[in-house]
Amino acid sequence: MAKRYGNYIGGAWKDAASGRTFDNRNPADTSELIGSFADSGPEDVERAIACAREAYPRWKALPAPKRGEILYRAAEILVKRKEDFSRDMTREMGKVLDETRGDVQEAIDMTYYMAGEGRRQFGQTTPSEMPDKFQMSVRQPIGIAGLITPWNFPMAIPSWKMMPALILGNTVVIKPATDTPLSVVNLIEALEQAGLPKGVVNMVTGSGSSVGSPLMSHKDVGMVSFTGSTEVGRRVSEACAPAFKHCHLEMGGKNIIMVMDDARLDLAVEGALWGGFGTTGQRCTAASRVAVHEKVYKEFLDRFSAGAKGLRVGNGLEPKSQVGPCVNTSQLETVERYVQIGKDEGARLVAGGSRLGKGDHARGYFHEPTVFADCSPKMRVAYEEIFGPVVSVIPVKSLEQAIEVGNSVDYGLSASIYTQDIGKAFTAMREMYTGIFYVNAPTIGAETHLPFGGTKNTGNGHREACVQALEVFSEWKSIYIDFSGKLQRAQID
Repeated sequence: MAKRYGNYIGGAWKDAASGRTFDNRNPADTSELIGSFADSGPEDVERAIACAREAYPRWKALPAPKRGEILYRAAEILVKRKEDFSRDMTREMGKVLDETRGDVQEAIDMTYYMAGEGRRQFGQTTPSEMPDKFQMSVRQPIGIAGLITPWNFPMAIPSWKMMPALILGNTVVIKPATDTPLSVVNLIEALEQAGLPKGVVNMVTGSGSSVGSPLMSHKDVGMVSFTGSTEVGRRVSEACAPAFKHCHLEMGGKNIIMVMDDARLDLAVEGALWGGFGTTGQRCTAASRVAVHEKVYKEFLDRFSAGAKGLRVGNGLEPKSQVGPCVNTSQLETVERYVQIGKDEGARLVAGGSRLGKGDHARGYFHEPTVFADCSPKMRVAYEEIFGPVVSVIPVKSLEQAIEVGNSVDYGLSASIYTQDIGKAFTAMREMYTGIFYVNAPTIGAETHLPFGGTKNTGNGHREACVQALEVFSEWKSIYIDFSGKLQRAQID
């Protein structure tokens, strides 16, 4: 019998107030029930926020290096349990085991990184323009952080948000994606084992309307950090606006690889396959567009389409699988709909194009890796985010045209170029209006010690990871200490 999981509120696992649950099933084999989880509502959110509010003064008062020691111990636990947590993630989310190991590793990296920030929350000291006066700036926590996280990186992204929030002295209420709550349960269990005080982190599972909406609009939640679609992100922003609540949004992408005529084609094809079909294309940084110089277009397309046809699609726990399932039936239907749109628009289908529903694929949400050729940048398959294993290949005549195509979409998360010409690399690096850029590598593979995020409809200006994440979860306080013993009027005296 599958395990039943409750909400984590005030340091205890509790059923939803309604008593209802929802099932979490393996997208590679829907006959496998991973577990049942609390189907929560506003009452559960209220309880979680109350516990976070009660825990906040004590957690804030704990010296930051001591908070860091707890995070360090949690990272050590994640290291020890990496394989178990990776297998759990593959079962609930679908991506292949090598990728889920990378997801857990990213949570490990982020937890270690932010543990160190317990001793490095640097402010500023500057000379005063007045005698006998000292001044400095310090960070201060915001209060309760409401975190709403997606299913495609179900431990990495929660760690991107949770660890900087915690090291700064905030308390947390997190709503994980309904498709992948177990990975957040595992992350919280590591924090619990590490000695995190009760009430500092709280988790409420359930739908966006029943849990996410009351969480982001609650008066006691000081900031909301959301990763998901641009459509939902807009609603998060609107919910935060009336109270001028801090709002961090990480949303969609339609990322491009630019392959120049001097590129190493073997490397470019390998990168485009990994960038386009890693995580079954279900990454905000997925390389869903490839702009290829006309001089090497046919050769690249032949190699790329052959590579896509050769990818092994299957259960992520199988060692030979290279591409897992879509996360749920809705995502699979979205992919199927866009494949039909591509055909209707006149794009040339050169690989894949169909759902896989027989044999080993009969009980899962599998779709073939799909390549459309001869795409116009204005085709919907080349312009809109699909979030599945579909890549559009676009012929271009020059670097300038490739950059124009790259910048033509509503998103600005990641881009890359394959070239042996340093001038072309630096030109593209300068001209692409994205938050992330790669040279001779695909559009995926960000590391925790550089800021992560994008421009335009991808985000609202904030960044995750690195020290920039501290800006999301803290406020600055400037402090002036006058020891002159007399009134000194800055800018007057």
